[in-house]
Amino acid sequence: MIRLQNMTLRRGPEPLLEDASVTLFPGHKVGLVGANGSGKSTLFALLRGELTVDAGDCEVPGDWVVAWMAQEFSGLDRPAIEFVLDGDHQLRAAEQAVTRAEAQGKGEAIARAHVRYETAGGYTARSRAAELLAGLGFDSTVHEQPVRAFSGGWRVRLGLAQALMCPSDLLLLDEPTNHLDLEAVLWLEDWLRAYQGTLLLVSHDRDFLDAVVDGIVHIEHLKLNWYKGGYSDFERQRAAELARREAMFEKQQRQVQHMQRFIDRFRAKATKARAAQSRIKALERMERVAPAHVDSPFSFSFAPPSRVPHPVLSLEGVSLGYGDTAVVSEVNMTLAPGDRLGLLGPNGAGKSTLIRALAGELAPLSGEIRFNPSARVGYFAQHQLEQLDTRASPLKHLQRIAGGVGEQKLRNYLGGFAFHGDMATGPAGPLSGGEKARLVLALLVWQAPNLLLLDEPTNHLDLEMRHALTMALQDYEGAVVTVSHDRHLLNSTVESYWLVAGGTAQPFDGDLDDYRKWLSQARSDARSARAPGDAAAHTAGSRREERQRAAAQRQALKPLRERSRKLMTRIERLGGKLAELEQRLADSALYEAERASELRELLREQAAVRTEHDALEAQWLALEEEIESLREG
Repeated sequence: MIRLQNMTLRRGPEPLLEDASVTLFPGHKVGLVGANGSGKSTLFALLRGELTVDAGDCEVPGDWVVAWMAQEFSGLDRPAIEFVLDGDHQLRAAEQAVTRAEAQGKGEAIARAHVRYETAGGYTARSRAAELLAGLGFDSTVHEQPVRAFSGGWRVRLGLAQALMCPSDLLLLDEPTNHLDLEAVLWLEDWLRAYQGTLLLVSHDRDFLDAVVDGIVHIEHLKLNWYKGGYSDFERQRAAELARREAMFEKQQRQVQHMQRFIDRFRAKATKARAAQSRIKALERMERVAPAHVDSPFSFSFAPPSRVPHPVLSLEGVSLGYGDTAVVSEVNMTLAPGDRLGLLGPNGAGKSTLIRALAGELAPLSGEIRFNPSARVGYFAQHQLEQLDTRASPLKHLQRIAGGVGEQKLRNYLGGFAFHGDMATGPAGPLSGGEKARLVLALLVWQAPNLLLLDEPTNHLDLEMRHALTMALQDYEGAVVTVSHDRHLLNSTVESYWLVAGGTAQPFDGDLDDYRKWLSQARSDARSARAPGDAAAHTAGSRREERQRAAAQRQALKPLRERSRKLMTRIERLGGKLAELEQRLADSALYEAERASELRELLREQAAVRTEHDALEAQWLALEEEIESLREG
């Protein structure tokens, strides 16, 4: 078991944990929650063996294998499936033993090495790795692609797959559902429920925690507090505890005030001085119960739109895609005031493509999208975090869209998103992913849109901010379309669903439980569809036809893959150029008056590079869709 006893842990001069204790037994699945900066990541580093305690004890069984998600990636040229297999260190050691034994040519050593390889599960390892990749949304055709070919979000998935591949006794997962779609979240939920080891999980997805963990460790006031059950159980228990604590605090304050009045009244009187001194000592000894600060640091709401037109927009016979390749076709949809739609569907089916079209960022290949002239669209997507001006402060960002509104009013507004003091006036560049997401939301809310389009709005947001967003959306008067893997947000704010799958987008008759059943049936149907082909492949004729078909497919795919590779090389080069320009633009000396022309030239170059980068990325996406359709055909 893991035993933390009277432990003090510091990062810098101030303690993150002080005289903290908790015991985790083998097989426990535990959610670790607490405010940002409370010490969750530091505690993970301690359990990984990267830190030592400043006082007290931290005991982890010495023979336990500990697995965790990689934060920095090496081996970017390795094929994705090999990268995942690297997570199983016992397997890799067994493979090396076989290689050494066979090189020596000694029969007995070879036999022992192969037994070790079999014991490590070597003969099934590749299929297990492929199952992990499939569960996390990777198509089988990309398993051999190098890690560097994947974007940041997909690399995070690879890091998760590598951690799950390790046959561990202790699994440490920090925000594993970030960058996952709902389908992958549901798969991961099932996988973790079946996991036999001890799990310590940091997550801001309350439904995910409820489904996976059997206990919560809450970091608060430098202590580790244990609660039995899932996150909802923790909330109920803590609410009762806070109510009791608040009652105790109020009672204690009445006692304190009574004592203080006695002290103030009689301190100077000789006949009462001894009694006054005893009251002073009693006050000093009294255990002060801190007031229960239960209010969230976030407080905001959507201003009522000046006008909510009917309909807000409509789609008639719309096909959407990239290049000449349609991702979804013949979409007919009307959004009216008060509509609250959630988009469901497998990864890559076109949910983000549809929401981009609703935002006006993607023109249809055919059909028509009609926006009401009074429509004011508020669009939240992850790429907008990267489009923030890294040199400008949150206050400056807001001033740019707020006209002549006074600074104090803008500061008060930003305070509702927990941007106070220097954080409100400092540059946006150093902000964390969650802080940048809050800033983008703050800018969106200020503009009082009558149509909200939210594409994974909870990525990087902590539980308190997710709760604040949920409350604000419940009171919002306009129309909302949401793509999210956060089921609590969907259940709390969505009234009806559309299913984006199989090249179409249609109303879905059901809720998230029905969608889970739909996913299960879709997987079953896919397996059944493959079975006849597998049986027929046993005949010589069918094998010959299959080889011919595969050869023709490879021939057709070869030039497309080459074009894709070249495009990706150019995209990476332009990405490096953008990073270099942003670094140069971060130089404060550049904004002196005498360097104005140099600044203009750099900004012009940055805009040109970004335009070319985005255009090439769109071409690459279209090409990948074409490659995928050929593979499936």
